[in-house]
Amino acid sequence: MTAMPDPQTEGAPGAREVPGWTFEPGHTEAGFRARHMMVTWVHGLFKDVHGKLDLDWDQPLTGRFHGEIDATRLWTGEPERDAHLRSADFFDVESHPTITFDGRLTERTGAASFKALTDLTIRGVTRPVVMDVAFLGEWKTPFWVGDENKGTLTRIGFEAKACIDRRDFDVSWQDEIPGGGVVVGNEIEITVDVEAMLDADLRSTGAIDYYRQRSPG
Repeated sequence: MTAMPDPQTEGAPGAREVPGWTFEPGHTEAGFRARHMMVTWVHGLFKDVHGKLDLDWDQPLTGRFHGEIDATRLWTGEPERDAHLRSADFFDVESHPTITFDGRLTERTGAASFKALTDLTIRGVTRPVVMDVAFLGEWKTPFWVGDENKGTLTRIGFEAKACIDRRDFDVSWQDEIPGGGVVVGNEIEITVDVEAMLDADLRSTGAIDYYRQRSPG
């Protein structure tokens, strides 16, 4: 079982500011999988994911998060399939290049697990989605600039999972196959892996400007 870290707070003595965390884009990603031809799974991945988390370990159910995904950089490993998924039949990235999510933790389900309610927007359509969130751990790492160690970055990790019906987001292209089957399953399994860094550490090490440029605000 993963132990929750000790509470961390920022600000003057007596103040209670909720610590902010910035997604580390190099180690944050959103993936999905869908049934193909009734017999197997196709996996897709978005690597360009940026976001923020406000989380106080003393009061985790006040935690909120938001993020943006660059839908134009969708990848499944097959260029023709990627092009079809980017088209108006599916994600329509020309008109809707960004997928967004904005949510909060709503329930603690275990020592290191939660439920979250997320407003997910795909193709300009926003729907509420319930996610299962697991806290994976915390670690402190050095921040190097050349050969100089500028200090320590506190990192935490989460995994969030959900299942959605793609038709709820107007992602409704379909084709039939003999015997009454369909080419693409409607239920899509989603996994979001997040590594986030404590903003106080980003500021103290001077790394904040680097990651701020890669975050949606």
